[in-house]
Amino acid sequence: MAEYTRTQVLEEARKLAEMLAGTEEIDRFRQVEAKLNENQKVTKLIQKIKTLQKQAVNFQAYEKREALKRIEEEIDRLQAEVDEIPIVQEFKETQIVVNDVLQLVSGTIAREVTNKVIEATGGDPLSGKTASADKNSVGCDH
Repeated sequence: MAEYTRTQVLEEARKLAEMLAGTEEIDRFRQVEAKLNENQKVTKLIQKIKTLQKQAVNFQAYEKREALKRIEEEIDRLQAEVDEIPIVQEFKETQIVVNDVLQLVSGTIAREVTNKVIEATGGDPLSGKTASADKNSVGCDH
């Protein structure tokens, strides 16, 4: 009764991924990411943050609470500085857009599969119930 194999469906998913990779949103994300990676200020700040994070792990392991607190405050300060850089803000915005597109596609697939299952069983997509669920539903008769 199955019309497609799992392999065929996965092949179509790869084609869909290729289509998505060619969208304006993904292209914009790639452009902004490249600019971000070329930005020396961002690179230096991120390297400082990574170094401080390693120190923080060591301070935490040796229970040096005061030193850990100072390091964490410096990490927060540097992270805030990074977040204020326009290219970082733009990168975060493009990430949100790309995630929204992926969620939209994922949600559409899930909804359409559910509707097809409901329709195939003679159910009503608007109610979200299959025909067998309607037949077997237990109601209150009083």
